[in-house]
Amino acid sequence: MGDGATMKIAGVQMEPRLLDRERNLQRCLDFARTAAAEGARLIIFPECALTGYVFHSLEEALPAFETIPGPSTEMIAGACRELNVYVVLGLLEVDGDRHYNAAALIGPGGLAGTYRKVHLPYLGIDRFLDGGGSEPAVFDTEIARIGIGICYDAMFPEHARVLALQGADILALPTNWPQRREFIPEHVIPARAVENRIFVAAVNRVGRERGARFIGHSVIAHCARGAALAAGGPDEETIIYAEIDPALAREKHVVIAPGEFEFDVLRDRRPGLYGAITRPVPPG
Repeated sequence: MGDGATMKIAGVQMEPRLLDRERNLQRCLDFARTAAAEGARLIIFPECALTGYVFHSLEEALPAFETIPGPSTEMIAGACRELNVYVVLGLLEVDGDRHYNAAALIGPGGLAGTYRKVHLPYLGIDRFLDGGGSEPAVFDTEIARIGIGICYDAMFPEHARVLALQGADILALPTNWPQRREFIPEHVIPARAVENRIFVAAVNRVGRERGARFIGHSVIAHCARGAALAAGGPDEETIIYAEIDPALAREKHVVIAPGEFEFDVLRDRRPGLYGAITRPVPPG
């Protein structure tokens, strides 16, 4: 049943402006201060919150890329120190000649972790990027064990399962869901939460960009029931808040009726029978 030590998390459903990093960064700082004033300890922003998403080429997007750590993460780190919060921020990262759709976890002590989007759809800037090549990792912080995914990663249950096996309490999922993806916050996000017994905070953007409309519907899903603890609408900029108990996500062994109805979503797995998951699908 958890230990009763709840904390507030926030999802900032905002509308970034394409290639306007200074304006987007300032708005992130303003939103972070608002959420911190409401008591949030973890504040999650959308995918590509600093840059926008609908680019026509890598060359067009090059001015939007930066290193991690870099100027923007340092600015956010200053705010995290001032506000005593953690932030998950979506941005475009350059590392040598490689370019990534990334998210940085930043806290009062500075950069706490970086995640590079593993699964890339043929859409927007992702068409031109390199996919992350490392197993998703969990970052153990003073407030919770935080795993990160980005948008399309949620369609791959293996991603969230790996984070759960590593002890994640929360999956922070910055997203840019466009039209016709409404089923993801409605069905996929609750499934990722329930099947792993972790909280999932999926934070989408709103607004239009070069003809693409983004659908909002950010959602924070309960680890045991999948129910929406908080949800955003389809169009408006807003901050959604939820109180969560990270200890509840660590209770994988669930007893409904002792000796009659018990289950454990991690220990009851049979990995030896899942070999097909690790074999690539042949071309064509």
